[in-house]
This record gives sequence, C-alpha cells and structure tokens, in this order.
Amino acid sequence: MIAKITRGKAIRRLLGYLYDTVKAKDHTDPHLVASWDGFAPDPGREQDPKAAMKLLTQALELRLNQARGKGQDVPEQPVWQCSVRAAPEDPVLTDDQWADIARRVVAATGIAPDGDPDGCRWVAVRHADDHIHIAATTIRGDLCTARHWNDYLRADKELEAVENDYNLRIVVRGDRTAAKRPTRAETEKAHRTGRRRTPREQLRTTIRTIVAVSTSPEEFFHLLPSSGMKVEVLRFPSGDIRGYKVALDGDTNAEGQPIWFSGSTLAPDLSYPQIRARLTATEPPATGPRRPNPWHQATAATERIPHHLAGTDDAAAQAHITAFAEALDALPFCAPTELRPQLRQAALDFERASRSRIQADHHHARALRGAIHTIARQPTGGDGAAIAMFLDAAILAAMAIQRWHAARHHNQQVEATRHTLADLQAAYNQAAAAPLAELTQRRPPRPATERHAQRIRQTIPTHANQILNDPTWPALATTLTDAETAGHDPTHLLRQAADQRALDDARSPAQVLTWRLQRLTQRPAPSLLARAAMARSDAPARRSQPVATADPSQAYPPPSHSRRR
Repeated sequence: MIAKITRGKAIRRLLGYLYDTVKAKDHTDPHLVASWDGFAPDPGREQDPKAAMKLLTQALELRLNQARGKGQDVPEQPVWQCSVRAAPEDPVLTDDQWADIARRVVAATGIAPDGDPDGCRWVAVRHADDHIHIAATTIRGDLCTARHWNDYLRADKELEAVENDYNLRIVVRGDRTAAKRPTRAETEKAHRTGRRRTPREQLRTTIRTIVAVSTSPEEFFHLLPSSGMKVEVLRFPSGDIRGYKVALDGDTNAEGQPIWFSGSTLAPDLSYPQIRARLTATEPPATGPRRPNPWHQATAATERIPHHLAGTDDAAAQAHITAFAEALDALPFCAPTELRPQLRQAALDFERASRSRIQADHHHARALRGAIHTIARQPTGGDGAAIAMFLDAAILAAMAIQRWHAARHHNQQVEATRHTLADLQAAYNQAAAAPLAELTQRRPPRPATERHAQRIRQTIPTHANQILNDPTWPALATTLTDAETAGHDPTHLLRQAADQRALDDARSPAQVLTWRLQRLTQRPAPSLLARAAMARSDAPARRSQPVATADPSQAYPPPSHSRRR
C-alpha cells in the first residue's frame, strides 16, 4: 500500500471532488467508510445528498470557525488529505477493512491519536475498489493545531504493518537516502534539447566517477573543471572549503544563467563533507618497480567483502559497500570498449545500493580504493582476463551485499543490487569468454587431466562432481598444468584457492578456482625446501580426506543447486 498526503485550504472543495461522479468518471458509488465519531452524515447514502454534504462540511469546519472566532491563528492550509491505495494484485478489501486502515493511519500520523477525545475531525471516503481518501481539518477539539509532523513517514510505516496484517503485497520502501529524482520540468527540458539524460543525472554520474579516481580532496577539485562542468568552490569566511556547486555547460535558465547544483542536492553522499571523509581515508597508489598487480589487489580486496559483511561492525560493512560502488564507478574507464555499456549500467544500478542510514567508517576499505586508483592510472586492456577475474569476485561480493541489505530490510537497496547482479553477470560472460576459450584450447594431455581430476576429488570433494562436469573444467586443468610447470604444487594451490572463500554461492566453482589460481600463480614458485615444508603441513589434511573409488559419483554426493552463473 502507498500513501499520498497533500494540504488544502477548503474542505468543501475536497468533499465536492470526492463525491463527484460527473466530472470524475472513475468515481463509482462514493460513500463514507469511517469518520471521527462513526456518526458523520454521508452524502453518498442520504436521500438528500446536498443537505448531507452541507451538514458534513459544517461539521468538519466547526473547530476552524471556533478558532477563528476566538482570534486564534489558523494554518493557511488547514485541510489534510491522505489517499491510501492498494496494489493492483491485492484482493478487494471490504468497507470495514478500509475503515480499520483509515483509523490506523489517522492515529499513526497524529491527526486523531488513539484514546484522544480532542483529535481532529476526519472522514474516509471510498469511491473506487482499490483506494480511499481521508479528509480532515487540522484543528483539534482544544482548538490547537494538530501535531502531525513527518506524517508521510508515519503513515508509510503504519501501512507496512497493514500489509503484513492483511497479507497484502509488500511495497519496496526507501530510507530517505536515495538521490533526488529529476523533476518533470527537467525531464521535459532534456527531451527538448536532445539530451538522453537530464543535467542532474549527468552531473551525478560524472562526479561519482571523479570521486572514484581521486586520491585527495585537492585532486577532486583539480579534476572537476576538466569534465565539461562549471565549478564554483564555496568557502567559509576563514577561507576553508565548505562545499561546491556545479553546472553543466550549456544548461541555462530563462535568463541565460547556469543552473547550479550543490553536491548534496545531486546525492546525499556527494556533499563535500562526505567526499572529504572518503578521500582522506584513501591509500596513495602503489609505486616502484616491484609494485603488485593492481587488478589482483582489487580482486583480492573484493573477494574479502563477504567476510567483512559477515561481521558485526555495520560501519565497516557500509565502508566496504561504498568502496565497491567506487570500484564500479571507475571500472568503465579501465575496461575494453565492448564491456563499457554493461559496466556503466552496473555502476548506475548499484548507486542506489551504495547508501544506507548506516554511517560508514571509510578507513576499513583502504585496500580496494588504493588498487582502483592505481588501475585508473594504468588501465589494462589485453584479452580481458584481468577484468573477468575482478568481475568474478564482484558477483560474489554483490550477492553478499544483497543479503546484508536484506537482513536489515533495506528494500530499495536489495532491488538495486539485484539489477546490478544481472549487469555484472552479462559483463562477466562477455569478458570471460575469450580467456576461458584460450585456456580450453590448450587443454593438457589426458594423463595430466586425469591427474588433476584426482586432485580435485581429494582436495575439494564437496564440489568435485560439479567442477569436473563443468564445461570450463578444461580451462581449470590448463591452469593447474601451467602452475605445475612454473614450479608450484597444484594440490597446495587448490587447497589454498578453495580455502580463500566458500564456493557455495558460485554457479561455476571451476571458473572461480581458475581465476583464483591465476592470481596465486603470479607469486614466485616456492623453493624445494619450502615445498617440502608445505607437503609435511598438508599430510594430515590429505589423510583426513575420503579415498576416491573407481566410481566418483558413488563416493561423493551430487552437487547442490547454486545461485550463480
């Protein structure tokens, strides 16, 4: 159920609309379902509708007239109207059920609290099957103005309880952290000027990207003017920066002046204080001849996100979600051209999921930010293996983020993450196709493949059948052969890759292991002494594994159904 609350000046005009059946063709059988005392006249049921309308109007205006007669201040808009609408798939409610809902709404909003004899006078009119209108005057019996601040939020919260009590459709609700939508005037202007998106949306996307690639507030302000925007920095009398505002080149008002937007009006997390808090918690990009591969760093940091979200520190979890959003914002500029449309859409969709009412402690996500900043300065093209590796981890991270939001009833964020997962999956499928095909073409000889299969059964028995029956198993076998050729112990690497994160969420554990092994084999191969030490440490684990039989399907249970790829 959804509510819409408006204010007005004249109750008689509102009642005239609610009971009209001539101009409003969709008004059928208008009648009262509830009122402040249960005895209000009903123009829809009385034999003389005009007389009943006059009596009802006088009854609702009584306290307004009494307050004015005593010279008391009366609100300029003393008429309060709340429409409550059911979802199209909801069952048709009875008049008694709508009456109960109306009483709950006026009580929750402060119009007529339960047990208050001086509550405002109100009526609930039903003129269609799927909704009612509650009309009230906001002067109480003691001639004071009703306390109904935050009435929309209170009504919305009560309607959420109504949905549960009546088994109605659960409406996705927000937490007031969403970015402001373009107005109708902005949308129409964009159409007239041939823009695909409104200036508000273009500026928001551009600034989010600049934040994602900036390493300090100073660099952020340095990059702003180079992005096709007009920028004005706002300062305190002391000279310190207090904020900024931006305007899109060519976007002017009727007087020819730029149309400015402050950061906070574009999105809650784009205010200068929010941006400064994120950028001051950023590690500088790695430098030097032996700096690690930033794609591997970013992938490893992203793969740890589910672990961070499983803890009890919500501020740290929110920080990792914010950093993940920044990674998605920067990714289109680091990816091959053919992947950019899906990655831009993933960033746009996840923008809503990146914010909640939980305040982030940004110092907890320094590693991912640092890796992304390095990638932004040294974009990698090639065969897309690095992108595929990162996206593989990003999909698992997005699943964990969706569960985290769902556990906290962040409904809009859950829906936004669902769309993001579809975007990331499409981008991954495209990015991974070529590198997986190249690995598959180099499939090792049959004896080596069977030897690797035996390792899989011994090391990862729970997922062995699923891995060995996967079409991308030859690619994993090639990766294991490459690791063995480079001097690594494939069994130890497999155990290490499987232990990094659970494979339960992965639709294709074979692909997940392929990318993890790709990262692990970038490290130098251990010496003979180190390999001997690893073999001794792995011995107890090997002895604890079940012995493979000639028919692996009898020794191991069938793979469980999964939720990905």
